[in-house]
Amino acid sequence: MHYIFIIYLFLASYIFAKVEIAIEGGDGWAKKLPTWKLPEGHIISKIFFGGRTVTGYHVWVNIFIIFILHSVYLFVPLQFSIETKILAFYMLFWVIEDFLWFVINPSYGLKNFKKEKIWWHEKRWFVFAPIEYFIFVPIAIILYLL
Repeated sequence: MHYIFIIYLFLASYIFAKVEIAIEGGDGWAKKLPTWKLPEGHIISKIFFGGRTVTGYHVWVNIFIIFILHSVYLFVPLQFSIETKILAFYMLFWVIEDFLWFVINPSYGLKNFKKEKIWWHEKRWFVFAPIEYFIFVPIAIILYLL
């Protein structure tokens, strides 16, 4: 079962990274998308997006992903063990999808996965990746194992 979770997680992340690349191209963080943006430094940006500007695109995409992941409850009753796996999937999905966005994006590639090349992650970079990777991966593993 763990292998199926991991394979599905990577496939979903890959597919969505391809969708985002098709939408954003080389301009990450919805920079050139026709969507609303909260003012820089807004409290919602700080709480939910690590200080990065909240955009309508990001809000609706996150709501959509959460909504889809919870569709399992159309078929089974609400269960703590399922909910923790959904939350683990959600966190790992965004970390993997974000990383894949750079790796498979023709405008970036792995060689450009660097703090100085990614303005929207620059302020929250830790060692070799955005700090969220180091926060969400361990939390997600714990949630998955609960």
